[in-house]
Amino acid sequence: MPEYASLIQLSLKTHGPMIDAAGADHLVRRQGWLELYRTPEKLAARVKEAEEARRLYGVEFAQLDRAALEEKEPSLSDTIIGAIHWLDPWTVADPGGLVAAYAQAFSKDGGRILQSDIKSVQQVGDRWQVNTAAEVLEVDNVVVALGPWAGSWLKELGYHFPTFVKRGYHMHYAPQAPAKLNFWVMDAEVGYLLAPMNAGIRLTTGAELDRLDAPADVNQLGAAEKVARGVFPLGERRDEAPWKGARPCLPDMKPVIGPAPRHPGLWLAFGHGHQGFTLGPATGHLLADMMEGQPTAINMAPFRADRF
Repeated sequence: MPEYASLIQLSLKTHGPMIDAAGADHLVRRQGWLELYRTPEKLAARVKEAEEARRLYGVEFAQLDRAALEEKEPSLSDTIIGAIHWLDPWTVADPGGLVAAYAQAFSKDGGRILQSDIKSVQQVGDRWQVNTAAEVLEVDNVVVALGPWAGSWLKELGYHFPTFVKRGYHMHYAPQAPAKLNFWVMDAEVGYLLAPMNAGIRLTTGAELDRLDAPADVNQLGAAEKVARGVFPLGERRDEAPWKGARPCLPDMKPVIGPAPRHPGLWLAFGHGHQGFTLGPATGHLLADMMEGQPTAINMAPFRADRF
């Protein structure tokens, strides 16, 4: 959708200066990623979609046959007959490390980071009072960026957003020598991702629709791992237990970014689905401009809270 594309197109522009300020370029790879295919018909259909995306949004890609793919990823099984190489995206070898570098740069610039349980948030006159386990803060503006917990928290203020979560799992593996994975690769016809990370080769599953607090169901990870071992020679698991996360979603798959309709000084930033890490700096930049009454880089109407 065009409005979502406008948001995604800000991601590299807003991450770039933060990466530079944090001195974190060593964590970022600017080589794109590969979308793998097993059947010529499905690859051909996807190439047509990619051509349309390039026409509409300027997204660059290259089609790889088996020989070209083998040059980039010689350790992949020959069940993979070709791929689309998406050329524009950047990938990160340690997302937690990059966020920590951002936080350190923020602190060095004079920012303050407080990690504490929030007891309550209430309007006091034309300001806001945030009561935490550590202290009471009085501020002009509050941003609710609570991911999958935003919807339930905002009910206390009378807002009822139709939030839900798409849960997912990942696990890190050692590669079987001498195999090496050079790119992030997605097995498009099955639905999982393999990515070379600092912690090992990460296998990330697709989406699981369940309640936020439902117990973990690792069958999805086990099924994906079984298929992935036939595509790339994964070694032993490196994590004691699979990571489980919940991606905060809204029915139109667009985030809410902007002012709360009935509370001046309250701002909302949630519902980014699978793209929270990708869109975090863009969201922050847009919110800052809105708070200061400055023009925003894109039209924010599609992301207004009152669309619900």
